Amino acid sequence: MMAALVAAEATEPRGRNGPGRGRAPRSRLANQIPSEILNNPQLQAAIQVLPSNYNFEIPKTIWRIQQAQAKKVALQMPEGLLLFACTIVDILERFTEAEVMVMGDVTYGACCVDDFTARALGADFLVHYGHSCLVPMDTSTQDFRVLYVFVDIRIDTTHLLDSIRLTFPPASALALVSTIQFVSTLQAVAQELKAEYRVSVPQCKPLSPGEILGCTSPRLPKEVEAVVYLGDGRFHLESVMIANPSVPAYRYDPYSKILSREHYDHQRMQANRQEAIATARSAKSWGLILGTLGRQGSPKILEHLESRLRALGFPFVRLLLSEIFPSKLSLLPEVDVWVQVACPRLSIDWGTAFPKPLLTPYEAAVALRDISWQQPYPMDFYAGSSLGPWTVNHGRERPLQAAGRLALEEVGRDPTQGGEAWAWPGIDRLPGDVRRSRHPAAATENAPQRAGGRLTSGTLTKVYDLRCRRGPRAPLQPGLAMLAAAGTRRWRRSLPETLLGPRALPCGGAASRLVVFRTGG
Repeated sequence: MMAALVAAEATEPRGRNGPGRGRAPRSRLANQIPSEILNNPQLQAAIQVLPSNYNFEIPKTIWRIQQAQAKKVALQMPEGLLLFACTIVDILERFTEAEVMVMGDVTYGACCVDDFTARALGADFLVHYGHSCLVPMDTSTQDFRVLYVFVDIRIDTTHLLDSIRLTFPPASALALVSTIQFVSTLQAVAQELKAEYRVSVPQCKPLSPGEILGCTSPRLPKEVEAVVYLGDGRFHLESVMIANPSVPAYRYDPYSKILSREHYDHQRMQANRQEAIATARSAKSWGLILGTLGRQGSPKILEHLESRLRALGFPFVRLLLSEIFPSKLSLLPEVDVWVQVACPRLSIDWGTAFPKPLLTPYEAAVALRDISWQQPYPMDFYAGSSLGPWTVNHGRERPLQAAGRLALEEVGRDPTQGGEAWAWPGIDRLPGDVRRSRHPAAATENAPQRAGGRLTSGTLTKVYDLRCRRGPRAPLQPGLAMLAAAGTRRWRRSLPETLLGPRALPCGGAASRLVVFRTGG
């Protein structure tokens, strides 16, 4: 689907073999657009005014508005789509009973979905165009609904395919990425090229396969020889370049039909950021900026930064801003260093324009010595699997189905102090999420190495089903963390992500399920 309604929908009870035989789930029936809307000749004629290769999903939007019995609808879209706003307003007001308004504030990305302003204006339905469903919405109330329309853009792929074939020799290992508008085209291109190339469409969850953001991109496997970005502009491309500095990057502009090799000055960027961090370490007063442009700011990250500064005894001031400019921050000269919880790229791209260091939350963690400087620079701001609590979704990974059985073979002292490993997981089979992937070897490539009963190296980054063999309680050592889910089929995070000292976790015997992963140390 090219749009997703953020609202809970009932489904049919599932039997052993899935939904009831011969009947579709209610959610599917609810998503089915009535023929009187799909086949309405007047609506079809009205839609012809919009570009034929842009999918604004007008019939679905009308159906959703009617389903919600919405009275006041707000439309939010990036500036590149605003020229179609008045046409869409006319169509929606003609074929629904709702009043439709356009929200004209700048919209940089999916993080800027502005349900707060829409509610304040009295809207009971928001249509957000051009971005994926990045920010979870509160669906506990039925008085406000959000519909995401990705605006899938179709292009002629013939020239793109020819350009790739002329540029890269057969059997090259290529990674294909794009923005959400071109993801469906990207998938079609990948299928077309698989007979000639080793093609991958990487995914950085919770994003769709192939989708990248300006602040969030996947780390590519070592065998990838080049990454090809489909889209105009460099903002999103630079994200995957920063995350993968050793991988040659190419950009195919679907409008100019030019495939070009792109470069990025990694050395200069990292030198600038490290200089800002070094300056911040001598700061006496800190300023914390929470971005208020839609949902761009993360209160959870702000609270984490506040707790760290309090623990270290640093005074700080909070500042709420929709957009961050040097002139605005210069009005508070007593602040020595700023940390902005808005967009990491603001610091990366424009940090040198500010008279005082303007750090990202990750850079603040480095300055406060919570983590060491990472190579390459992490682009994981919205990633489900991220470095630490200075990222939006850290600790909010979707529950994974428990699969496979591991055993805690030993309980000993902290392995970082030279003692025996307190727990060694023996892998019986891979977890379900890995078995379904195309690269099951990734599940064990970072597994700790067993040598003489000791945990010697490596990082266990996957979730496994464990059985405890030793005692009623297992000591949690420095540098290790646990997840527990006794008596449940799905994993849920139950402890802080980073534990700095020994903790005890009830083991509960063989029936308990534990997930152990190494967080460093």
